[in-house]
Amino acid sequence: MISISNLSISYTKNEKVIHELNLQMQGSCIHGIVGLNGSGKTTLLNSIFGLKTYDKGEILFNNKKISKKFISYLPTENYFYNNITGREYLNLFKNSKFDIKKWNELFVLPLDKIIESYSTGMRKKLALFGILKLDKEIMILDEPFNGLDIETSRIIRSILLKLKEKGKIIIITSHIIETLTNMCDFIHMLENRKIKFSIGVDEFEKFENDIFSSIETKNKELIDKLTK
Repeated sequence: MISISNLSISYTKNEKVIHELNLQMQGSCIHGIVGLNGSGKTTLLNSIFGLKTYDKGEILFNNKKISKKFISYLPTENYFYNNITGREYLNLFKNSKFDIKKWNELFVLPLDKIIESYSTGMRKKLALFGILKLDKEIMILDEPFNGLDIETSRIIRSILLKLKEKGKIIIITSHIIETLTNMCDFIHMLENRKIKFSIGVDEFEKFENDIFSSIETKNKELIDKLTK
């Protein structure tokens, strides 16, 4: 389990991005983090991974201070070294038990070509490939489905569901609510610098209907004026 208690994070002295946030994330589960742009989702993920220091609070994994050694992290924007092939990139991740050839039957990437020749979707697949090779107990995936085609998205979903069964904690953000509701065990709403609520599968349908209705009602008057 990941336990986050009274977490506060700021980028400037007088402006907190996260303020006294509390969250529990069980093992063997997929957890979705949702919130509007600028709500602090990526900041929260960066703090869990250790890329962003926090002002106060604590983040524990199985009752001990969380460490990068337990986590693989896929950021929204992926970085690759220049002039290396897909295979050379994957070889940077050490795991002698991982069979790149067999896994590439799913990803179908030209691993012996330079990454600069890859499309956006191929680069995303390669980054996910590397995360899977790390085989960590915690997987953090920030917008993992951006740029992926329908087939690859379904393949990744199937893989994540299998990894969940092996006991992993998987944390995902997505701007597409349906992506989370058809895969997650819990969804946590980040709003006003805190987790506003956490819900399980049995509440997903109501949550989805409520959030879409709220957005449509909020903007209806302006849309009606603009589209006269």
